[in-house]
Amino acid sequence: MCANYEPISRDRVYLLDLLEPTFQYQNDIYPGGDCPLIFSNQGHVEWREVKFGLVPKWAKDLKICRHTYNARTETVDQKPSFRHAWFKNQFALIPVETIFEPKYIEGKSHWYGIKRKDGQPFTIAALYENAVIDDQQVRSMSMLTINADHHPFMSQFHKPEDEKRSIIVIPEQYRNDWLNCSHDEARDFFFEMQDEYIALPKDQISKNLMQL
Repeated sequence: MCANYEPISRDRVYLLDLLEPTFQYQNDIYPGGDCPLIFSNQGHVEWREVKFGLVPKWAKDLKICRHTYNARTETVDQKPSFRHAWFKNQFALIPVETIFEPKYIEGKSHWYGIKRKDGQPFTIAALYENAVIDDQQVRSMSMLTINADHHPFMSQFHKPEDEKRSIIVIPEQYRNDWLNCSHDEARDFFFEMQDEYIALPKDQISKNLMQL
């Protein structure tokens, strides 16, 4: 389950053939935080500033973000928080530099950053939603996740006794198809992560960012 990530830098969005978003955002995102998202509006790719943690239409406040930042693909069509967005085909992409996951070493949790070996940004499959809280429009999203118990790379993260989960990376050649697919087609895009990723201790990644 991914609860923390570094979004794509505004000055690097051209690497995804995108225009720079017009809004500012933090470089370390947690549930409830504001972050950038891309989705398709009648075939045109657009940016939106959203909350990390999907806010369903029936929610009364934003506290639910703490529990809805990841959506399990096995049950996404059944859970009240996600099924409206799923059946409405509200698919999106989260452009990121790095995601962070805990790795347990000698029984202790150590945070690691997962990024591409070549340093390029990548895009994560997401669901988005629009809701109204206290008469204010709230846009939000959740990362979709798949089982990774037997994945050679992603299975090293989280507690040894816990189920292993992985984000879904949408490769460049499938991004537009994902943004415009239906829920009946979505499972065709539940790709496992390939071998082009590395994991480094989070403090090492933070030092590298400060030097850029």
